[in-house]
Amino acid sequence: MNLPYTVTQNELLDLLLNVAPVRPVFIWGAPGIGKSALVEQFSNAVGLPCVSLLGSQLAPEDIIGIPQIKGDTSEFLPPKMIARKEPYVLFLDELNACSQEVQKAFYSLIHERRIGEYHLPEGSIVVGAGNRAQDSAIVKTMSSALINRMFHVQMRVDAGQWIKWAQSEGLHPWVIDYIIQRPDHLFSEPPKTEEPYSTPRSWHMLSDALMEYRADEVMLSQDVLKMLAYGCLSPSHAGMFLAYTKQLGNTHLLDDIIAQNSKWPAKPEDRDVLYFLAQSFRGKLMQELPKSKQDIKGNQLTFVYRAKGMIKELSVINFEIAQMVVSAEEGDVLPDWFMVEVARDLPRLVISK
Repeated sequence: MNLPYTVTQNELLDLLLNVAPVRPVFIWGAPGIGKSALVEQFSNAVGLPCVSLLGSQLAPEDIIGIPQIKGDTSEFLPPKMIARKEPYVLFLDELNACSQEVQKAFYSLIHERRIGEYHLPEGSIVVGAGNRAQDSAIVKTMSSALINRMFHVQMRVDAGQWIKWAQSEGLHPWVIDYIIQRPDHLFSEPPKTEEPYSTPRSWHMLSDALMEYRADEVMLSQDVLKMLAYGCLSPSHAGMFLAYTKQLGNTHLLDDIIAQNSKWPAKPEDRDVLYFLAQSFRGKLMQELPKSKQDIKGNQLTFVYRAKGMIKELSVINFEIAQMVVSAEEGDVLPDWFMVEVARDLPRLVISK
């Protein structure tokens, strides 16, 4: 399922606080973007314990329980972890990864908050979550009856909110600083091949690994850093992260280049650092240039002139990397008015791309 509207982490938490107490909510989203962690945060916010069931590992009897003979009749005894006396948040993770039989077992639990004769305690909340079909994850078609029993919302990653969370949780400073410079690298769509890819969860894993290696205290070899980065992230992001670590002695080099206090690194051995800085420069352009030239305000005009000068300086050092700065990348393009000015000042850079 792909909903036409998506929400950030903060928006989703607010929605859960308002909707989930009265209607079951199903959260759609790619693996590793923080769906489970957000449900935990929600349960803490409402002051209820969270009980998680993993749909991909459930059989029908794990939900409806097993029958027990009582006199001339039998009754189903629901599992102990579900049959509680106090209200709680029941989190059905990977709900759309379970079989049709298990999905049917959830019907009454989701719609009426009961299993056979057992009713969830008053005040209990049911929340489901699952990946999308395009995520290359284990998913099965969710029955129309089950879809119609839940309120659906799709979560997206917001780098700004994630950075604030990462800072509050004390993630490794290299990871936080890198995502501040390259917020577009926080998440990448799952690849079709079997390889690591970047998500908030994988950046958290890299942070944990760097913490264990005490990377900000011990000089790690490039081989160790490569092993850690390529073991967690998309290959292109891993390469950029390694380039970032090479220029840690001057983490504000791009700002210094913009302020004309430093120059683009021009040595052949610094080519990966140059590429990282150029990528970061492109990201800054995408973020700070207004869509319309008429919307330029204050110091933005100075930045526009300096940006064109930096592109010219970069093209002298490496023409291909300069082209990368102004080219379309994964559907993202610089504002048309800026491209017109670049084409006027550096026509060969734009014409030959």
